[in-house]
Amino acid sequence: MSGQAKYDEHTELVEKMAETLGLDLTEEMMAGNWTPEDMRATVSRCLGCTDPAHCKGWLDDHEVGAEETPGYCRNKDLLEAMRARLVTA
Repeated sequence: MSGQAKYDEHTELVEKMAETLGLDLTEEMMAGNWTPEDMRATVSRCLGCTDPAHCKGWLDDHEVGAEETPGYCRNKDLLEAMRARLVTA
């Protein structure tokens, strides 16, 4: 898999994980709470995941949503903090 294809795969995983938590990253960008730099940093952490196939399976199993990310997610703290901020807002 090329470097760009791998980056694109992990970008999609980040976006799907956010959606699964009820987050809209585009909306967060428009509100000024999320930047392209934030996205790159988040995807970079995701790229360090040793088992993206497992993540894809988890996402498939949680198509209706979830309140938290799986424990192994490298972006768990970030995404859950964003979700908590939005839920309490």
